Amino acid sequence: MATLQDPLAEQLGGKKLSHGKLPRFTAFGLFVLSVAVMSGVLTMFDAFSIPLAVFLGVVAFGVVILVVSGLVEGSRSARDRFATTLMYCAFGLAVIPLISLLWTVLKYGLERFDLYFLSYTMRGVFGGMDAGGVYHGIVGTLEITLFATLISVPIGLLTAIYLVEYGPTRLGRGITFFVDVMTGIPSIVAGLFAYALFAAFLGPGVRLGVVGSVALSVLMIPVVVRATEEMLKLVPNELREAAYALGVPKWLTIVKIVLRTAAAGIVTGVMLSVARVIGETAPLLITVGVVNSANYDLFDGRMMTLPVFVFRQYSQGLAPNGVVTINYDRAWAAALVLIIIVMLLNLIARLVSRIFAPKTGR
Repeated sequence: MATLQDPLAEQLGGKKLSHGKLPRFTAFGLFVLSVAVMSGVLTMFDAFSIPLAVFLGVVAFGVVILVVSGLVEGSRSARDRFATTLMYCAFGLAVIPLISLLWTVLKYGLERFDLYFLSYTMRGVFGGMDAGGVYHGIVGTLEITLFATLISVPIGLLTAIYLVEYGPTRLGRGITFFVDVMTGIPSIVAGLFAYALFAAFLGPGVRLGVVGSVALSVLMIPVVVRATEEMLKLVPNELREAAYALGVPKWLTIVKIVLRTAAAGIVTGVMLSVARVIGETAPLLITVGVVNSANYDLFDGRMMTLPVFVFRQYSQGLAPNGVVTINYDRAWAAALVLIIIVMLLNLIARLVSRIFAPKTGR
């Protein structure tokens, strides 16, 4: 074997055809060692901090793993390990803000989060009274968001079907352009549009839950269209052609095959659109207003939502003498409730997509 490899090695410029292999846990050990060394160096200079130590440790680890892997495994494996290190670093940078956000909300929100807070409203609560809850905000958020979803999903789904299955046409290109424009519309502009639309029929000063739903649907529709369009494009054309060959009409092919195949992605896109709007505050301040009691009718009177509740409580959190009041605790607890609702909706979406997605195996 050696005699066969030597001529090949000479033809390749003296490069070896095989290299050694680092032990399995070498990378993890070098990372721990790098962080420990950087922590010691920072401690010597009296500048130790956990984020700085981790950052410098990652930088040192990238250099060390590149050198060690190059010496043992060759330059090709060294570049691969270095690229892998960069990938993990990017993932860590993306996760750090999320973990920090969740930790902050849990830290301050759990102090007020209990059954009483979830089942009572702010009716009759004034100033810094240690009472009241967010029940009316939960009701308003769920009703307004649900109605906005009922408006947005059919419009967005049918628009995406037209763009993918019946395009491209001049009308389709125009729709695509306006969908792209709507994607970048500021949320407060959507609120002003919905308010102006209803004020033209009901008069100025209108504040209704349905107006807030229309404002949120303006923000949801382009997200639903884009997500559904991309999922429909991923459906193989062979499935459509097989259905046409069997004499299945186009509309039935879309309903029974295309939509069923893309069901999981479509549900995910809808949930992304819900997560996009469920935390909007500016359009709801304009269209829905503020109220301290529960209102179950979208078509009659003002409604409270969780984002508006958080904004209102936080803006009233400081007393004139600068002392933090109970309003801050309510704001953080309401933010925690909003995050929990979003997580539950995403879990439901995962379950729905898992049930209705086509089965690929037996």
